[in-house]
Amino acid sequence: MTTGRNSERHGGSPRRSLILAGGGLKVAFQAGALQVLLDEADLRFDHADGASGGVFNLAMYCQGMSGREIADNWRNLSPLKGVTPNWREWPKGPYARSLFTLDGYRRRVFPDWGLDWERIRATDREATFNLYNFSANELETVTAAHMDEDRFCAGVSLPMWFPPVVIDGQTYIDPVYLTDGNVEEAIRRGCDELWIIWTVSRRHRWRNGFVANYFHIIETTANGQLQHWLRRIEASNAAIRRGDHGEFERLIDVRLLSAEVPLNYLINFSKDRFAQAVELGVHRTRAWCTAQGIPWQPGAPPDHPDDPTRIRFTERMVGRVGFGENDVQERPSSKGGATADLTLHLTIDIRGVDHFIASPEHEAALRGEIVCQELGGRLPVERGTFRLFVEQADPEHLRMLYRLFFTDRAGHQLTLTGHKDVDEDSRHGIWKDTSVLYTRILRGHVDADEESEAEVVASGAVHIRPTDFLRQLTTFRVEAATLPGKVTTLGRFGQFFFGKLWDVYAQGVLPWSPL
Repeated sequence: MTTGRNSERHGGSPRRSLILAGGGLKVAFQAGALQVLLDEADLRFDHADGASGGVFNLAMYCQGMSGREIADNWRNLSPLKGVTPNWREWPKGPYARSLFTLDGYRRRVFPDWGLDWERIRATDREATFNLYNFSANELETVTAAHMDEDRFCAGVSLPMWFPPVVIDGQTYIDPVYLTDGNVEEAIRRGCDELWIIWTVSRRHRWRNGFVANYFHIIETTANGQLQHWLRRIEASNAAIRRGDHGEFERLIDVRLLSAEVPLNYLINFSKDRFAQAVELGVHRTRAWCTAQGIPWQPGAPPDHPDDPTRIRFTERMVGRVGFGENDVQERPSSKGGATADLTLHLTIDIRGVDHFIASPEHEAALRGEIVCQELGGRLPVERGTFRLFVEQADPEHLRMLYRLFFTDRAGHQLTLTGHKDVDEDSRHGIWKDTSVLYTRILRGHVDADEESEAEVVASGAVHIRPTDFLRQLTTFRVEAATLPGKVTTLGRFGQFFFGKLWDVYAQGVLPWSPL
């Protein structure tokens, strides 16, 4: 197999097409996926296609950049560099040509990424870029050999947001209303395997408001077209397996990597959000490769200078647990030995704020003590971890996870695990979601992957009282090299914390926080 423009199948190996689908800024996730597929899994593709935002990554791929280099370009992207309001058009209101222009991307982002159109046109990688010729009413698929900056910008010129691009008297726009991933082109070029990285939302949750509706229309078109082609491929494959004539005359294997990326399609002012999306792409693609039986070897971690930043704060939670109970719930005070008061005094210690914010695990160390008279009084936490806003299957359902290893006065090793559910659908409200910790005490020192088989000693819930929360705010301690660095570090943590709450509770205002 080769990556050449005129590549052919060798030795019966399948011809692979890589579909870098659109998704606006969500394609930062796609860059993380490419780090894994191209570098860590060492996969090679005979053809690659890009549409809408996917052309950003396709151009870097054509230039010969590694997956890591593509991912690092997104990790290091300062989003305000690309924001250029079309001020002259704003007074026209609903008749404006566009709200923004791509001038910031042309002048600053593309040079920072190192895009070189001569090198892209000279690539030996077979690639197709998609744009819509509005003047001719047709989709145009342009090979890398004919790409330039104007055609590149035309491919992401989403109507209303960015102005159309005029080339040789023809008006071009983003092709998203026809395709967000040109499966047809990949099949026409003879692919046996379709590898699709898809970041357009497939959550099926309708939001009101003009901006939300605008992107729902795009989701409708993009997802509808994807489903249409997947069904045709499935029907063709089924016919061939029966010994009949299939539409595409060969079996086509589809490898679909789809993710809900907690990043707004177009509105983002936070560099940390890009880094989070990239690391989520790396994390999810590694897990996807493992599930698919695709071998991979982890690359070196991203290059970061020594990060001396550190944030510490304490919290106090009180409540009750019931012994011999398995269901976590808040338990009323009662007489007898079935229930017991439980108090947690914990210090959360975040070392290296850059890694903490970017990592999908958002993990920090815990220390402190557990107070429960029935277990022996004040018991020190021997080792503990805290994970803040860990995504579940739905990125609007987040969890705060606690795991504390300790030993009771009788010498029995125990583990306290707990979670706070931060969920738009909980109907409990933001205060209860973020202040109530549902807990279990398990026999032995139990890691997360062993928890389902562990013996439950007690379960219940503890919560932060309003007075304790106010006291908690006074316990924040920040370490950084300079005073401005301390202010920036605390600000970034606050932006991360409240941005994640926005992701869950403010979707009706704007899907995903811009900060």
